[in-house]
Amino acid sequence: MNALEHQLDYPFADTLPEPGHALEVAPGVHWLRMPLPFALDHINLWLLRDEIDGSAGWTVVDCGITDEAIKGHWEQVFDTLLDGLPVLRVIVTHCHPDHLGLAHWLCEGGDKKRWNARLWMTLGEYMNGRVLAAGDGSNAGGPGAARHFARHGLTDDASLAQLRARHSYYPTLVPSMPSQYRRLREADTIAIGARRWRIVTGFGHSPEHCALHSEADGVLISGDMVLPRISTNVSVFDIEPEGNPLALYLASLGRYETMPPDTLVLPSHGKPFRGVRTRIAQLREHHDARLADVMAACAQAPRSAADIVPIMFKRKLDLHQLTFAMGEALAHLHLLWLDGRLARVVGDDGVFRFSV
Repeated sequence: MNALEHQLDYPFADTLPEPGHALEVAPGVHWLRMPLPFALDHINLWLLRDEIDGSAGWTVVDCGITDEAIKGHWEQVFDTLLDGLPVLRVIVTHCHPDHLGLAHWLCEGGDKKRWNARLWMTLGEYMNGRVLAAGDGSNAGGPGAARHFARHGLTDDASLAQLRARHSYYPTLVPSMPSQYRRLREADTIAIGARRWRIVTGFGHSPEHCALHSEADGVLISGDMVLPRISTNVSVFDIEPEGNPLALYLASLGRYETMPPDTLVLPSHGKPFRGVRTRIAQLREHHDARLADVMAACAQAPRSAADIVPIMFKRKLDLHQLTFAMGEALAHLHLLWLDGRLARVVGDDGVFRFSV
């Protein structure tokens, strides 16, 4: 349990929608919750009453991974919760598998091909999803990921072998992508039913994440950019090995911390909450503390990302969690390195290490 949660207001307390069911959290905005087979064991999805070109229906925000159980839950939603109306569009906040995985299937109307809906995404997320779904690399595995983490101090042969073998990880969860989409951009305003939503892009967690903010109604669908219980993963991966995602993420938070404090935040993981400014302050304090820990460690001796992982993450990690922990340790090192506060050197063993 994160003690900082008690500083936030949870208007629905511990009430959670069961898979295949929904809870209305604002007029015309329904909360779905689907299981995930990871340590992070669920994702929140959103079903919004809509009308496009005079046709009544629904907009879906985010999808879940491609998985037969999740398909079954969605089929129950189609049969019992849509009032006989079609899905008119599918909005995906970003390209990670738990958000994008079933987009192709939802756009095609599920197993029964009930409708043909358009996918809406930002350009950066759509193109990255197309690349990864085609099997051209993966943050979570494959030869490139193994080489990347080996360069940053992961020396366990068994772990590296497992990483090399995970080359099909992303395509398994996102086996197909719609061949067409509609582009979302920063500050676009889209009408969904009677409500207008402004697109708020964010960076660092993914290439061009989009959140949806209805200022008039005080509702923010935050995706993964603002979560109530955990800090969003911000990682340096092989595709951008000199990246500075943490600087991008911290800058992006400024787009949310000016929102009214009573905004109802609908996150992708955890429970809906109020207190967005408090949560942004918590996230900034969290990363400031981790950066201080990293600086202190690197002042004692040169450190690789693998050396930093146990300093930042005190719990035991499985291989999947370790890849994200390595990426996040490296994100903190890179912010300090690219800001000139740390130096980076390559050892005789080929491993990058950082020092004051």
